[in-house]
Amino acid sequence: MTRALRFSRVPGSFAISRLAAHAAVPEWALRGLFFSVTSTGEELSIVCAGAQVPAEIVHENGWACLKLHGPFPFSETGILASFVRPLSERAIPIFAVSTFDTDYVLVKEEWVEKAVQALREAGHEEAQGQNP
Repeated sequence: MTRALRFSRVPGSFAISRLAAHAAVPEWALRGLFFSVTSTGEELSIVCAGAQVPAEIVHENGWACLKLHGPFPFSETGILASFVRPLSERAIPIFAVSTFDTDYVLVKEEWVEKAVQALREAGHEEAQGQNP
């Protein structure tokens, strides 16, 4: 491990959605304390509160979100790799989202306790009561 990282759980249950490449960002995607919108030539991906996603949208519910406590300078390498390595070693699937200051790692809710245990055993520290 490169270094011990602090992380916290973002309150709520999240969904990862897929819309058409050139779709407009829907209003429902922009509610809540945490959401992420990524647009490429192939798709529009949205991470937001699961309860907000309409049933007709292609999505997967049931994701928990872990926030790494940044900010991290762009010159620092291995941050995300250090955090997800213990999860990979335990075959815990992830979905990662990065911002200017930090990273967020989503894991399926049924895996979150196993994920937090793996992270603690790897030397990472869970902070209590932190919001996105």
